[in-house]
Amino acid sequence: MKPRITVITLGVDNLERSLTFYRDGLGLPTEGIVGKEFEHGAVAFFDLQAGLKLAIWNRKDIAYEAKVNLAQTNSTEFTLGHNVGSREEVDIVMEQAKKAGAIITDPAHDTFWGGYSGHFQDPDGHLWEVVWNPQWEVNA
Repeated sequence: MKPRITVITLGVDNLERSLTFYRDGLGLPTEGIVGKEFEHGAVAFFDLQAGLKLAIWNRKDIAYEAKVNLAQTNSTEFTLGHNVGSREEVDIVMEQAKKAGAIITDPAHDTFWGGYSGHFQDPDGHLWEVVWNPQWEVNA
């Protein structure tokens, strides 16, 4: 398999609430909710970097589409890593997320491996890490 991941989809309980969090709170660009005319089709896409999008889709619709049972959620199943270019930018993004309604689970701090990071949960409990790694170059 060649690595061609182009969309990361998060299951949400309230599409409008999550749209507001990501669009208005975090400032991610989007055309808003599309596909409302289709049963189980309402979804919103956010542009991340070139070739990658974030999608939010109702959990019940994901379960229907994938033919799986709607299950309990668990925030520790995965994290989304948002790498930034400086310690200061970690603090800025964490504050932006907090103002948008995120729950700060791990305030920004120096890490054991020489970086700087913090964690927050979005309104549906998805766990994000905002991180500065001095070994990685982040493209603007």
